[in-house]
Amino acid sequence: MNAAYLTEHGLLGDRAYALVDPSDGKVASAKHPRKWAKLFDFRAAFVEPPRTGQQIPPIRITLPDGTILASDQRDLNQVLSNVLGREVIFSAAAPKAPSLEEYWPDMEGLAHRETVTDESMPAGTFFDLAVIHVLTTATIDRLRELYPQGRFEVRRFRPNIVVEPKSGEKDFVENAWIGHTLAIGDEVRLRITGPCPRCVMTTLTQGDLPYDPLILRTVAQHNQVNVGVYASILRGGTVHRGDPIRLE
Repeated sequence: MNAAYLTEHGLLGDRAYALVDPSDGKVASAKHPRKWAKLFDFRAAFVEPPRTGQQIPPIRITLPDGTILASDQRDLNQVLSNVLGREVIFSAAAPKAPSLEEYWPDMEGLAHRETVTDESMPAGTFFDLAVIHVLTTATIDRLRELYPQGRFEVRRFRPNIVVEPKSGEKDFVENAWIGHTLAIGDEVRLRITGPCPRCVMTTLTQGDLPYDPLILRTVAQHNQVNVGVYASILRGGTVHRGDPIRLE
């Protein structure tokens, strides 16, 4: 995106909708790929750009076979449930105490191994742990050095904001930002709250990116399973591609 507006709840329109499993109330997530194996084969786009002060617009959902659905069509839940092979409800309202299931592969360095855990999400949201994920090109370049055969690309990690350090270094530079404020352009101020721990999602097939468990293993071996940092929003506003960024 060339520009985006940050509210106190993250990028305008981010995590506005989700699928919920009515059998247990958990948010559907590719963090549990054995249960939600097809999620990365879906696509979604707003019918028009979200605007501040207005209701979030509906979306178009593209199924794995190319069929396009409207989020406001009456049979949406039934069609999505049929494709996914289990009942789901399309929702714009997050539960008061949302949670998701996360599968942990048998890999050294992870908090759990070969198990599925229930993970709490911020109250009333569809976010995993925080509203903003910041990632530098320095981290991506360092991971490419460590595992040259791997396809380390920004889209595999799905950050909100990508930062290119002027230094050109290849290292996990965000680790030193924790506890500091990141100033973006003239308006936006972010508080860097902690590292962003990664999961099995980063190993999954996404578009033309292949399945590769060594992606996560490399991160676990060299940066404690972290890729990028999480942030809260101290002051919102518009961010633009090319905005100067400084650490305060």
